[in-house]
This record gives sequence, structure tokens and C-alpha cells, in this order.
Amino acid sequence: MSITIVTGPPGAGKTTVAADLARSPSLAVHLIGDQCFHWITSGFVLPWTSEAAAQNATVIEVVGGAAARYAEGGYDVFVDVILGPWFLEHFERAAGSGARSLNYVILRPSREVALERALGRTGQGDLLDRGPVETLYDKFENVGLFESHVVDSTLHRGAAETAQAVRRRLAQGDFKVAKR
Repeated sequence: MSITIVTGPPGAGKTTVAADLARSPSLAVHLIGDQCFHWITSGFVLPWTSEAAAQNATVIEVVGGAAARYAEGGYDVFVDVILGPWFLEHFERAAGSGARSLNYVILRPSREVALERALGRTGQGDLLDRGPVETLYDKFENVGLFESHVVDSTLHRGAAETAQAVRRRLAQGDFKVAKR
């Protein structure tokens, strides 16, 4: 089965779009990567800080391993997590050959929309600090070779419409990651 990473900066629509994609007639899982960060009970480091590199690599590998196991069990897996190209290698290593294909989708709304969505949240543990939100947005502004994996998820395109655009492009193979 396939693993599809749905990523982007805070406020991109990752959770909503991944949940929509996972509602399918086949076996599917919506794996929320942020939850794995909440499992760290001692020694947690804010993931957007430079001191968090080792922690973040470990969490991404945990998510990759879980995604692989679900895929091996016959599920299409939709992973919703902030995973920039700089961490894709960690995910791939952990996922191994657990899936027939690995897809990498980057949702990127306009900066203004991302900030409005991210800073307007009200959930416990939500990142509401403008500095890290903008820093994470900046990291997804130029993703080099993965620029063709970007889908605009600005407000004028609702979550259902964004999910449908992702579905179409998944079917065309636009988001496949070549095995390294």
C-alpha cells in the first residue's frame, strides 16, 4: 500500500486534508505525527528550536516506522506532520520498504493565510507564537527539487477542494518520491 506525507507550515491545512484523503473506500489510516511529539514526557524540546534536531529526527523515524507497519498491514497511510525535505531521509529510512510507493505533498497557503489560521487556533498545545510560525513558513517557501510537490491551500481553495486536487495529482503520480 502507499504512504502519503501531507506536510507544510503551521496553518497549511495538513490535518484537515489528510483526514479527508484517509476517508476512502479502501483501508486507510490518518496518522497524526504531532501526537508523537506529545508522547515525550521528559526532556521534551520545542521542535522548532535548533536544540531539537536529534529529538525531531527520532520522532520522524517513529512516525515513518508506524506508517510502514500500517502499509505492510494493507493500509494506505496519510501522514500529517511538519516534515521538510531536510527530514525526508529520516522518514524514508524508518519506513524502509513498507509501502509500494511514498508520496510527498506540501501544502502551502499564502503567508497571510497560514499566519491567520495558525495564530487563530484555540487548542491546548497549539503553536501560537508568531516567530516560530513564520520561521516554519519560511522553511517551506523554497523547497528546491520538491517545488513541484507544492499544492496551494490558500483560503479561496477550501479543504475539500484542496484534498480533491491532491487526489487527482496522486492518481497521476505527481508526488512520488524516487527511492534513494
